[in-house]
Amino acid sequence: MTDPRSYRPPSGSIPTGPGVYRFRDSHGRVVYVGKAKSLRSRLNSYFADLSSLHPRTQAMVTTASSVDWVMVGTEVEALQLEYSWIKEYDPRFNVRYRDDKSYPYLAVTLSEEFPRAVVMRGAKRKGTRYFGPYAHAWAIRETVDLLLRVFGIRTCSNGVFRRATQVGRPCLLGYIDRCSAPCVGRVDQQQYSEIVEGFVAFMDGRTAGVIADTTAEMKAAAAALDYERAARLRDDLGALTKVLERNAVVLGDGTDADLFALVADELEAAVQVFHVRSGRITGQRGFIVERVDDTAPDGLVAAMLGQFYGGEEPERVPREVLVSQTPTDLAGLRGWLTERRGSQVEIRVPQRGDKRGLMGELSKNAEQALAMHKLRRAGDLTTRSLALSELQEALELPEAPLRIECIDVSNLAGTDVVASLVVFEDGLPRKSDYRRFNISSPKDDTAAIAEVVNRRFRRYLQERHEGTGAQLDATEEGPRAGTSFAYPPSLLVIDGGRGQVNAAMSALTDLGIDDIAVCGLAKRLEEVWLPGEDDPVILDRQSQGLYLLQRVRDEAHRFAIKGHRAKRAGRATASALDSISGVGEHRRKALLKHFGSVRRLRQASIEEVASVPGFGPATARAVVEALADDPGAPAVNVTTGEVLAEN
Repeated sequence: MTDPRSYRPPSGSIPTGPGVYRFRDSHGRVVYVGKAKSLRSRLNSYFADLSSLHPRTQAMVTTASSVDWVMVGTEVEALQLEYSWIKEYDPRFNVRYRDDKSYPYLAVTLSEEFPRAVVMRGAKRKGTRYFGPYAHAWAIRETVDLLLRVFGIRTCSNGVFRRATQVGRPCLLGYIDRCSAPCVGRVDQQQYSEIVEGFVAFMDGRTAGVIADTTAEMKAAAAALDYERAARLRDDLGALTKVLERNAVVLGDGTDADLFALVADELEAAVQVFHVRSGRITGQRGFIVERVDDTAPDGLVAAMLGQFYGGEEPERVPREVLVSQTPTDLAGLRGWLTERRGSQVEIRVPQRGDKRGLMGELSKNAEQALAMHKLRRAGDLTTRSLALSELQEALELPEAPLRIECIDVSNLAGTDVVASLVVFEDGLPRKSDYRRFNISSPKDDTAAIAEVVNRRFRRYLQERHEGTGAQLDATEEGPRAGTSFAYPPSLLVIDGGRGQVNAAMSALTDLGIDDIAVCGLAKRLEEVWLPGEDDPVILDRQSQGLYLLQRVRDEAHRFAIKGHRAKRAGRATASALDSISGVGEHRRKALLKHFGSVRRLRQASIEEVASVPGFGPATARAVVEALADDPGAPAVNVTTGEVLAEN
């Protein structure tokens, strides 16, 4: 760790004008890039007392070992240079917005002799015009498929194009008039260029001219009694209209604008973007950023605009940029974008009308994107460690619960009772240790919980004292049935409230076990109950610890329901097929494998049943007649074991 005082430049040597600065580590790598209206004021702030700095800033100045700067004439030049350096050096301590997923674009390869329309992801390429991004690749393909009947732009790969040129035959799209087939010379390069220009103009939002020209051609063809051509143009017009209907007008004044909505919490922020051209949404995009310091939302918006438009082609900068919060250095950003576009660009927060309404919808999208990102964080090691630490603190455990087991019971009116036991280690499910228990005749859920706890930990005591060679309980099943139960959990979670928790604790006490922590999670208010306590523990709704408990509980519920349904399905299948003379276990399995369910088997004819290996006409007749006499037999999905609804 470097002492910042060792490389602090003399205060008088730092200029007072605007500029861009770089912090470098001992290997010369750039670790942070920033800009300032006054370099002296900004840089001096980094060399204040370390205890007064944000933790992220502390880490940066102690990692760096030198700082240098470049003076510029204006704030616009500072913005341009800052973005260039961030793009060049990718400094580890700079805020970097990243796509919250890989968005597909519709790309037109204008640099090729005969440009093609393709779906592309990832880094943008020079000489290619991009439209979008879109939420789904299939949306692009559906749009292009509709437009191909109007604009015969090619969509084939270069290999297919060269092969068609060599053999002198077009591909299928050329034969069905969905491609102008420049590969075989149906159109020359000039004619094909006009087709591509029309396609690009339509996708760029200049639709009025294309619609007007097509309508005029249709009327002219009808007036000339060329009804076949008029009908084709009518269908083309319908295809164009259908594409336009997919992107309804959201701003009635034909606005060209980009809308940015930012929603942030203490740790992260989500940004959602709408690209509006000619009043229609032509693309949508999302970003996630970690809030590595105490930058306010207006600063995050400014960083977002700098990063976003620094990588865009100048013609992609719209006349209006609408934001949910006014960014810092508004005048500098406006001047920078105006210079890039070549004409005036306005940055503002919409206050009324359709634009404010659209910004409200975009903000809701950003809130949902942030919530979904938080759900995906469950697989992150740091987040899991935080969740385990929160549980240790909230439940006053001696150590973090690295192994958590959860028990749930599933039944239907007290019948077909199945209990599940799922295991999470280090915050992740360990499915090889999952178990199910068949419960014969419990009085209620608390009795079932007590029985499962007794059986599970009786095995634990037995294996701990006698080794792992004990025989498996005949009513226990799981992916690794018969393996060791000798590992005790750090925390036993019960799906239920105070009654279920006390029943589990009583069963442990009867076995003489007093070193396993127990808690229950009640569904109604997500309260955490501890044994012998009159009041529950209330965890914060945003707590990672509560989220982990919910995941464990929901997984136990899913596993129990699956076992319960399989048990019901097996009993229902037995009632339908077991009474048929000559149909044993192997033939039952063959029938269900062939037809998939009892419902489909009931609809089969004698000849269809007889076609199953192992069945003759007499046995097939017996099956059909038995199922005809039992029309209420439920349908069973063989793969999942679920009883299917009758349709």
